Amino acid sequence: MGGVNTAGVRAEAEVRARADGRGGTALPVLESRGPLALRRTRGSGAIAHVTLVGAMSGPHGGDRFTVRADVGTGARLRVGSAAATLALPGQHGGQARQDVRITVAAGGELHWLPEPLVSVTGSELVVHTHVDLAPRARLVLREELVLGRAGEGPGRLTSRLTVRVDGRPVLDQELGCGPGAPGGWDGPAVLGGHRAVGQLLVCEPEFADKPITPGVPADGLAVLPLTGPAVLVGAVAPDALRLRRLLDRAPASFTPASPASA
Repeated sequence: MGGVNTAGVRAEAEVRARADGRGGTALPVLESRGPLALRRTRGSGAIAHVTLVGAMSGPHGGDRFTVRADVGTGARLRVGSAAATLALPGQHGGQARQDVRITVAAGGELHWLPEPLVSVTGSELVVHTHVDLAPRARLVLREELVLGRAGEGPGRLTSRLTVRVDGRPVLDQELGCGPGAPGGWDGPAVLGGHRAVGQLLVCEPEFADKPITPGVPADGLAVLPLTGPAVLVGAVAPDALRLRRLLDRAPASFTPASPASA
């Protein structure tokens, strides 16, 4: 599934989670090769835990990474990463690409919680996360982007998140940052000079009966209800630590909408 050529590294990783019939979750597929490595780690209760480990640095310019997660009915899976990902310039230059493809069946549950992605000066990376959810699927997805290491500017980074529920589009948004990105990305309407930006997507069947009120529960944090039912939380912060703190506190701010506003 992986390989190297003059254009960069090609690598794939895939995990499939299925209910094991005993109240737990089995992983019939856990495959990876090259700079991507998936490892099953100690879980808790019925939730299987998997950690994505970067066996090499990157992605570098020209690399193409694909990660797939498929959660079946009744299965519960949590996926994290061992460390932050660094998007780095490649030896031969060029754009790197990372595709994440997530599928959750009815009654399945996925917590997709990787560590931050850091855009390093001189890099160029496109990240596209595709999410397909069945009705009554549950998902918590966190994305954190950091623009440059300490004391340096960012590379060019484009992040797109596409979400469908029962085959219907719920969200399709894209953010471009860094040199060459569309103008205004660092202005007050987008990042406002901040170096860290993130989002938390929460999909819960219960939101259909108890819609969430939109709002700004804290400086740098905004809550936006979506159809689906789902909630999108957006946050900006000066650094990765404060960004994580904002996103961690977001679910505590979810309050059902009043009958009049619902």
